[in-house]
Amino acid sequence: MIVYKNSSKGFIEDVDSNTIADKIKKSVLDQYKWNKVKDNEETSWINSMQFIGNVVRRAQIADDCGILIEYNLPSTSKRVDFIITGRDEGGIASFIIVELKQWKEAKSTNTEGIVYTNYFGNTLHPSYQAYSYKLYLKDYNENVYENSLQVYSCAYLHNYIEKNPEPLRDKIYETIVNDSPLYFKDDQLQLEEFIKLFVGRGNGEEIVYQIENGNIRPSKKLIDHVCGLFEGNSEFVLLDEQKIAFEMTKEITLNAKEKTVIIINGGPGTGKSVVSMNLLGLLKSERTVIFVAPNASFREVMLDKLIHNLGADRVRHLFKGSSSFYGVNANAIDVLIVDEAHRLKNGNAFMYKGDNQVEDIINSAKVSIFFIDEKQIIRPDDIGTIYEIKRVGESHNAKIYSVDLKAQFRCSGAEGYINWIDDVLQLDDTGNFDGWDTQDYEFEIFSNPNELKSAVEEKADSGLKARLLAGYAWQWTAAKAGNANAQIEDVVISEYNFAMPWNSRNIGTTWAIEEDGINQIGCVHTSQGLEFDYVGIIVGNDLRYSPQLNTFYTNWNDYKDSKGKQGLSDKPKELNKLVRNIYRILFTRGMKGCYVYFMDKETEKYFRSRMVL
Repeated sequence: MIVYKNSSKGFIEDVDSNTIADKIKKSVLDQYKWNKVKDNEETSWINSMQFIGNVVRRAQIADDCGILIEYNLPSTSKRVDFIITGRDEGGIASFIIVELKQWKEAKSTNTEGIVYTNYFGNTLHPSYQAYSYKLYLKDYNENVYENSLQVYSCAYLHNYIEKNPEPLRDKIYETIVNDSPLYFKDDQLQLEEFIKLFVGRGNGEEIVYQIENGNIRPSKKLIDHVCGLFEGNSEFVLLDEQKIAFEMTKEITLNAKEKTVIIINGGPGTGKSVVSMNLLGLLKSERTVIFVAPNASFREVMLDKLIHNLGADRVRHLFKGSSSFYGVNANAIDVLIVDEAHRLKNGNAFMYKGDNQVEDIINSAKVSIFFIDEKQIIRPDDIGTIYEIKRVGESHNAKIYSVDLKAQFRCSGAEGYINWIDDVLQLDDTGNFDGWDTQDYEFEIFSNPNELKSAVEEKADSGLKARLLAGYAWQWTAAKAGNANAQIEDVVISEYNFAMPWNSRNIGTTWAIEEDGINQIGCVHTSQGLEFDYVGIIVGNDLRYSPQLNTFYTNWNDYKDSKGKQGLSDKPKELNKLVRNIYRILFTRGMKGCYVYFMDKETEKYFRSRMVL
């Protein structure tokens, strides 16, 4: 979908007549069926189009270069600010993607491709945005890769006066800025030269047509690249039931003649993520396949496991968050693979514009595959249940299939331990009331949090993957209050002189694999879906046990996740169920062992009483 399309001459005329913003607005309202556009978006068109219009006018390019504004990347909800098409000095068909920003300042971070602004917080570097759009079109637009269209990208920050040193040129961004140059307020002449060099000879309207009408399917180069990443990668070897579930799902997908929904149900450690990642191999069938994960931390770690920092940017388009499919056309994508589907959101989710992410996904995909564990629902706005997926699937007249994963591969194969956790947290009645075969899995309760910390650090020092985790029973100081890099020790147990910070906000999504992660405490949002060799769990006062009532309870003020308890002030049982689900997740992150410290001593006594030592 293209909001605005014109020749360079026509575009300049619209800028000069001061009608460009009105034309863009009208087209957006017509095409997206919106009632209004946000004031800040309309203001950006008014301001940015004048600046880029001046650049195009002064660049001395042919009148028949092509202009695209607010080009919707097919099968996504992303829109490219500005594209200019034409031929370079050698007559080669080319186009330039220009990311436009009204920023006046920004700060660097420790994360490649991420910068910090006062308005947006952590956000993408403008050069990275332009670069990622370029990669997407080169890998997915058939006309672009079959006709060898040359694609360039840059960012124009027309209000931004470059500083010395300039945070946006920090060394961590060097590679991306070299690929997709930055142009600041005083760089107009250089941007004009860049545009003239690559598209200045014009004849760009045919190139506009090719961009607009290219079929969306993965290129052979992308398919070969992704499939090659799985070869010899022991992280993704399929075992037993995992292989069966994979082959069943693959066969259903390849033979689907109508809209299809597949639900794969499995508890912790059954291999849902191994199966889901292997299904990316459906790219070989020349289908558009996207891996979806609501949890950004889980998504980033899965990506790291696959690529180990080799070709990350090229593969990144295959990994998306669950809010990415609002507004995507029906059946625009062949296959959506949704891991951690129990975390799909309703309309209350932060910065999500839609009403129901299950609806968005099933609508967008010809085949949608959901991997789910309902006992991992942890917030009121989590709606990814089997019932909801089936309900939405039926409303779309989809064929619905169910697959179960039961065998446990995470906790040293100790299915008994998982069952015991379910039983002791009163989430399920199982056959493991009083324990499990302790030779299969190590579990120890500590009376001192410092000893717990030392035990986990000892495992990490021996080369094992080990992390400290805690329930959300302590406040997490905001980045604006000086806590962007875990400077504030929020998790305090004063009677033991114990104090540690929560995971750093700057490395939140990659905390689990960052070297400094051992010195910070992770939470459910940075560990859900992931696995370690050993975990140390601090069970806060958000989980308390009443021996008189033989039940758990949660005091409202002891649970600090404001979004996690939204709307539950008069529903204590529902709140406590979510808290118990959270601790179930934390207790099942370790493959070899789990160490625990309890703030509430009645809860500690209860756990000890349920163990056969």
